[in-house]
Amino acid sequence: MKKRSGFYPRVRVEGGGRGVVGQAGGVLLVETVRRTELDQAISRALSPWRRPRAVHDPGKILLDVALAVALGGDCLADVGMLRAEPALFGPVASDPTVSRLIDALASAGPKALEAIRAARAAVRERVWKLAGERAPDTGGRLIVDLDGVLVIAHSDKEDAAATWKKTFGHHPLMGFVDHGLGGSGEPVVGLLRPGNAGSNTAADHINAAQLALAQLPKPYRRGRRTLIRCDSGGGTHEFVNWLSQRGRWLSYSVGMTITDAIHHAVLHVPPTAWTLAIEPDDGIRDGAWVAELTGDCLKGWPKGMRLIVRKERPHPGAQLRFTDADGMRLTCFATNTPGEKIAQLELRHRQRARAEDRIRAARATGLTNLPLHDAAQNQIWLEIVQIALDLLAWMPMLALTGDVRVWEPRRLRLRLFSTAAQLVTTGRRRILRLAAHWPWTDAITDALTRLEALPNPG
Repeated sequence: MKKRSGFYPRVRVEGGGRGVVGQAGGVLLVETVRRTELDQAISRALSPWRRPRAVHDPGKILLDVALAVALGGDCLADVGMLRAEPALFGPVASDPTVSRLIDALASAGPKALEAIRAARAAVRERVWKLAGERAPDTGGRLIVDLDGVLVIAHSDKEDAAATWKKTFGHHPLMGFVDHGLGGSGEPVVGLLRPGNAGSNTAADHINAAQLALAQLPKPYRRGRRTLIRCDSGGGTHEFVNWLSQRGRWLSYSVGMTITDAIHHAVLHVPPTAWTLAIEPDDGIRDGAWVAELTGDCLKGWPKGMRLIVRKERPHPGAQLRFTDADGMRLTCFATNTPGEKIAQLELRHRQRARAEDRIRAARATGLTNLPLHDAAQNQIWLEIVQIALDLLAWMPMLALTGDVRVWEPRRLRLRLFSTAAQLVTTGRRRILRLAAHWPWTDAITDALTRLEALPNPG
């Protein structure tokens, strides 16, 4: 009988190969760093922390860690993946040097965080100018989603505590600019908080909103063009009052808890006041209706606030809550957007669910855990995660098209960044030859062509 060889071909494996580059698709991120001038901005921002006669630039060290996280790393030591490919990533600092920089930045406290954030904000403005019609404000409105994230800790770390889900870890408050259906999103705030931090802590939401607005180009820091959107965790008097007073024209769409007053008002809405809910394709949502509430339930809230409630038939087997009414599931949100139809406003608020996609991408990009012990160190790690997510949002916005543009980080890594290549030296030029048989080689080369067509850094 013939001996079976299994499902897969058997190959002989040897070491000693030359001219081979791993993670060759990472050149997309490297070129994005160069064209957006992120390397220069971070280098200038961290120049106060460069030691005399230092070999490695602090900005380069921090960017190397961010690149490693963007490529799938989840700790400082994963920068070794870049160190193994000097032809692609240049000289990379040793693990002790990386750790010393993180310690120095953590010890500097707010000064280091402000420097990093200011550099990111300046680069973000340049990226949106380079993106042109692909920038996230093309619809005439910029949407910032705020949402909390639970990060599990498997050891005793500073500020790790029991969470409201009976787990143990931290509860950062994140913010993302929504790129809409044709794109992904980019982070604009990552506020580290203890695990027992409340979901509806107004001071934290105000702080997060301030940091998020500071990341936006100046025209979007005030005015109706910018919408702050969040779930019922932001539905507090203090936060809504702050949003209403912010330049008097900042838009908001904030989830609200169904209180007794709201529940009572819903029961008195006449049948003719309910409007069918709609879907993104302007289709009718069967079994869901929306209405605007007035009267006593608005007392004590800012002038101009609109309270919109949605009722829908629950899914088969779903358990109703005490706040539901007449066998219908109730949800509610507040907004100060005037004039628009309530069905459109409710759809806009419901699309806040895209923030969950951004959180999933963040978990896949260094936020599965916080790898360091001190809270100040982990706040620096959170900034590194945001830089990695920036790159994973800016590169598709500037260089990718079609369905490839909306790929999430895991798919980008599997199909683009992990591409094999051969490094060829001819004359004074070094050429990276991507694998011809790889199905997505054309997507990489086309993206690089678009990046190279952008204006050269000054």
